[in-house]
Amino acid sequence: MIRELWQRAGTWLARLVGLGRRRRKPALRLPAWAQVRRKRHAHIRRVAALVEEWAEAMQVSQRERRRWLTAVWLHDALRDARLPAGASHGAAAAERAAQDGEADRGVLDAVRYHSVGYADWDDVGKMLYLADYLEPGRRGRQKERGKLAERVPRERDDVLREVVARDMEERLRDGRPIDPLTIAFWNSLTRR
Repeated sequence: MIRELWQRAGTWLARLVGLGRRRRKPALRLPAWAQVRRKRHAHIRRVAALVEEWAEAMQVSQRERRRWLTAVWLHDALRDARLPAGASHGAAAAERAAQDGEADRGVLDAVRYHSVGYADWDDVGKMLYLADYLEPGRRGRQKERGKLAERVPRERDDVLREVVARDMEERLRDGRPIDPLTIAFWNSLTRR
């Protein structure tokens, strides 16, 4: 017990004088149960890099950065898995992560609803939604996406509204349905 107290005191003292200030990047990766092809894995790495960049620019805490990155590495973990008809890869990944012990409701909701949006999200969901949509490897409008991505650290909420609006416009233009959760998410963003 005394040894543990001395170790804690030493760690505290090192932080106080600046010796322990080296920024550590969270060592996150795909879970062992993930089923992703190489192309999907590359997408997830690009999303993680974008989130890392934003977290650094926004000077978020290590704890919050870890939450964001946990959601990133889980969001498409079952994208290439064979799921029952009508099952969402996000919901399946959130359920599997919960079985593995992930208890952070914000992380689980971010993973579960990352494709459609969710009105009750905290920052984890919003950052994942943005990074997934704006990651530089996506086809189409890469310059526009890049400009939006650059604005996120300074104007996150404005960019989020633009991204949700674009997503809904694309769906309407292509004749695809808009999920009721997306509409509720949009409404939550415009009520401020």
